[in-house]
Amino acid sequence: MRARTELPEDLQESAPPAPIALTKAGVTRSAKAIRILDGEREQLFQADIACHSDLNPSQKGVHMSRFEETVNAAIDRVVIGQALQIEALAERIAEVVVESQRALRSEVTIRASYPVERRTPVSDIATQEMYGLIGVAAVTDGESRRAVGVTAQGMNACPCAQGLIRAQAEDALADDGFSEEEIDRIVRLVPVATHNQRAKGTLYIGTRSGDAPDATAMLDVVESSMSSEIYELLKRPDEQYVVDKAHRRPMFVEDSVREMVRNVVECFTDLPDDAFVHAHQANFETIHTHDVEAERSGTLGAMRAEISSGEDSGDHTTLREWLDAKNG
Repeated sequence: MRARTELPEDLQESAPPAPIALTKAGVTRSAKAIRILDGEREQLFQADIACHSDLNPSQKGVHMSRFEETVNAAIDRVVIGQALQIEALAERIAEVVVESQRALRSEVTIRASYPVERRTPVSDIATQEMYGLIGVAAVTDGESRRAVGVTAQGMNACPCAQGLIRAQAEDALADDGFSEEEIDRIVRLVPVATHNQRAKGTLYIGTRSGDAPDATAMLDVVESSMSSEIYELLKRPDEQYVVDKAHRRPMFVEDSVREMVRNVVECFTDLPDDAFVHAHQANFETIHTHDVEAERSGTLGAMRAEISSGEDSGDHTTLREWLDAKNG
């Protein structure tokens, strides 16, 4: 069939049946390959990119093809350097989306899998671990903000069940004739059983200047905020080490979030008070059919004040609010 020489009207530019503004419209799960510089060598990694813009009440739809054109042009030009500033790529895409869509606001999120070579804790065997690397940026009223995020898996040992098993062990030892001092010594030396939860921690940090910490340092913060890190490859001595470590450091899901925030405060002392922090932890239960999660978000200055005073600052600024500069 012969193609038409005249195309019909651009429906996206026509008036919608209901003149209502939309908060966002766009594309999600757009699979792309991004280039990350590893020393002098470029490596390709798959990333999922989501692009959105707002839509005024007089326009029927956004131009979806322009999102794809913008993303393709940006990733063709940008090689992410060793600092892993994936958020800079997100910011560049968001800036162009505002122009191409004639929008007031655009938000772009890039999620990529990030491989890191680690050494197992006892046998010192090399193992490749996969982490999540996230870049998010928004352009609103001519101002752009961005944040970098990381995700890491780990392991949490449940303190509640461990307390129950410890009490049971203490009663059994007492019934068998052990003294109170001997019982205290035994339960101090021998890890007490509990149920374990595979866990996933997520940390976002954003600064007005765009100078966020290195992603590798952020991953260290996330992993150290759980009962133990985990590895894809474990020899028997490594397995013993991980299980022992986790059971000597039991944590609730809430504990992991608080540890994440405290570690950010202690490790990134150069960050300004107006930096944004979002910490989220999800624990995947083994003896329940549900999972559990906890999170905290806000400015770093508020979190520093809470650690010093022990009182709620009242600042729970969300990522959306911070990206839109609604925290002052």
